Amino acid sequence: MIVYISGILIAGGLFFFLVGSIGMIRLPDFYSRLQAAGIIDTMGLLLSMSGLAILALNEFTLGNFLSALKIIFIVVFVFLTGPTATHAIVDAGIRAGLKPWQKK
Repeated sequence: MIVYISGILIAGGLFFFLVGSIGMIRLPDFYSRLQAAGIIDTMGLLLSMSGLAILALNEFTLGNFLSALKIIFIVVFVFLTGPTATHAIVDAGIRAGLKPWQKK
């Protein structure tokens, strides 16, 4: 049962990676592409790494517990720093004078 739950989480993370990657290619401007990149690093990483942490705990040993704990620390670190970095990049874009795309 744990294998199926982790598989669903990993597949969900891969779905967000795919959608965000397509968005980074297809969206028209800098700000929209940053929003797609935010989807990749928050939801994609959160789901896929959570699935890997659950999969690591399939057989409960001290080594597997420590591996799952490291994965959780990585998720927390990226979850805190990703939006902050995106905000800083958007602020730099505004200061550089980049205008949002508007439909003509």
